[in-house]
Amino acid sequence: MDVSEPTSISSGIAERYATAVFELANEGKKLKALETDIGALEGALAESEDLRTLLTSPLYSRDEQAGAIAAIAKKMKLSPTMTNTLALLSYKRRLFVLPQLVQALRAQLAEERGEVTADVVSAKALTKAQSDKLAKTLKAQVGKNVTINATVDESIIGGLIIKVGSKMIDTSIKSKLDALQNTMKEVG
Repeated sequence: MDVSEPTSISSGIAERYATAVFELANEGKKLKALETDIGALEGALAESEDLRTLLTSPLYSRDEQAGAIAAIAKKMKLSPTMTNTLALLSYKRRLFVLPQLVQALRAQLAEERGEVTADVVSAKALTKAQSDKLAKTLKAQVGKNVTINATVDESIIGGLIIKVGSKMIDTSIKSKLDALQNTMKEVG
């Protein structure tokens, strides 16, 4: 059994909906509203276990999901385009793709602005100056404005792990120690 298959199916569904939503927002000159909606949904998904359960649980009926999603959209003051999209996802029983939809929309908005996101893992939190210098260096490499998505992982000991698109640069001390350990095993 291929474990990645359900994820790729969800991503495929999310991509199709994201493309449609993005085109509707772009045609209606509502990209700013779409970006606000995405930020609100990202926050809600990160903070609310109940919302994540509502999206994925088969125990809720279609009508229960639709009612809850309509109330959430109204409370969050989402745009009509996003509210209608959530209602359609609920009707089609596809609310489980909402996290991937939000991610796909975020990527499309960044592409529209000529930006790329770099995921950066460091042992300590980056200062504003370090983050700005890294963004400037990466911009010179990729030719686009770079938004830094920084996370901290003390287990890498030092250095950075940078992912931009399909490229990854790993300068962490942990990876260097692992490589040294593998080399020593081969020799001995």
